Amino acid sequence: MNTFKHSFKNDYSELAHPRVLAALASVGTKQFEGYGLDEYSSKAAEHIKKKIGKPSADVHFISGGTHANLTVIASALRPYEAVIACESGHISTHETGAIETAGHKICTVRGENGKLNAADIEAVVDAHADEHMVKPRLVYISQSTEVGTVYKKAELKEIAECCQRNGLYLFADGARLGAGMNSHACDLTYSDIADMVDAFFVGGTKIGALFGEAIVICRDELKTDFRYNLKQRGALLSKGASIGVQFVALFEDGLYDELAKHANDTALKIAEGIKGLGYDFLSDAETNQIFPIFPSEVAEKLHGLYGFYDWQRMGDMTAVRLVCSWATPDSIIEEFIGDLSTI
Repeated sequence: MNTFKHSFKNDYSELAHPRVLAALASVGTKQFEGYGLDEYSSKAAEHIKKKIGKPSADVHFISGGTHANLTVIASALRPYEAVIACESGHISTHETGAIETAGHKICTVRGENGKLNAADIEAVVDAHADEHMVKPRLVYISQSTEVGTVYKKAELKEIAECCQRNGLYLFADGARLGAGMNSHACDLTYSDIADMVDAFFVGGTKIGALFGEAIVICRDELKTDFRYNLKQRGALLSKGASIGVQFVALFEDGLYDELAKHANDTALKIAEGIKGLGYDFLSDAETNQIFPIFPSEVAEKLHGLYGFYDWQRMGDMTAVRLVCSWATPDSIIEEFIGDLSTI
């Protein structure tokens, strides 16, 4: 057990927002239909479809982000088809080869600040010219990215148009979608996302839910038999209502965006304090994940006080990742900056 003043390791260390827990408690002994066919899952799906302005979308609830990525990608692709993703993408680095276990190669590109661009995609397509190689078929992006940056509207439009020209699906990992869409740097709306991508998911686990994500399928051909894929991948929960109830609590009166804004705001406060002490950053501070660069000895001393991850060694410097959550108190931000200033 650690003795940190506070952990900045992730945005899911706190169990769940009190209103989410209260919603679960209020229906604890009520009987529901199983496998996501309950009234709360239906109501939550309607809230999400209204939020994104796409009543024709299909919405499916699933336990976690890796499961969502695996199920969507495995469902969309034929055995010889591949995914295009950034080297830093979650499926490329932190999912233990889940996509590869489904038989699909990930064609990675370097990207910039965690983001793909049309030139990256075209290069991969051009390099895979015939049946002796895998066939790129799906482009994977994250909003926000693994390094806390966000796609702007013009960037996403360029990618979407590139995918359309090349017959590629476009799928967005939304584990931190709330943080991305509520970023000061983002000019996209939820409707824009739904209009430009073929499928995405709305993350709940990292924004106040006990667990759960909502897969949103916008493209008709990807909707067919998707529940069969959920079942085959072990993702069709018998107690699906447990996720539906949480998403109703998050979306019925704006709690989702409220919590995402708080996570972003606290991260930006700590970023401003760090900048004020003269430190640089690995990437722009745009969401609830920030990546300051400290002398390694400073990072080591901070490890004795706070929980966080070293992200990248750079000679005698270390870029670290600090993550704020929906529950990060303002007081701990001030304390962190005070401690950093004395080290």
